[in-house]
Amino acid sequence: MSASDALLLGLSGDGLELIRLVGVTARGRHGYLPAEKRDGQPFSVDLVLALRRAADDDALAGTADYGEIAAGVVRLIEGDPVDLIETLAQQVAAFCLGFPAVSGVVCTVHKPEAPIGVPFADAAVTVVRTRP
Repeated sequence: MSASDALLLGLSGDGLELIRLVGVTARGRHGYLPAEKRDGQPFSVDLVLALRRAADDDALAGTADYGEIAAGVVRLIEGDPVDLIETLAQQVAAFCLGFPAVSGVVCTVHKPEAPIGVPFADAAVTVVRTRP
């Protein structure tokens, strides 16, 4: 477990389990510029999902099905366009928190072809959300 992930989530203690889902990629039409909405571009999402003692029961019902989560993330990336990747990250985080076993999520949305106008390696936004 990464200490930074636990700190970001504000979670600690015995039984904390983290699932990492890295590089879920699809083509989306998110962005402020008309060309971004028209032409689309690749987006990638990294997730850290916090769960409490899912391993105790060794049952899918006690965890989050990361195949289902990955498919949902792709649907959100490919879905209705938003202006900000912050909004997309929020939507993905809210989707993940819809799984009862997930108590917190760190969601990073990467937009490697953002129209920034200078050379860069990646543009990304991270949101951290926990269950109220």
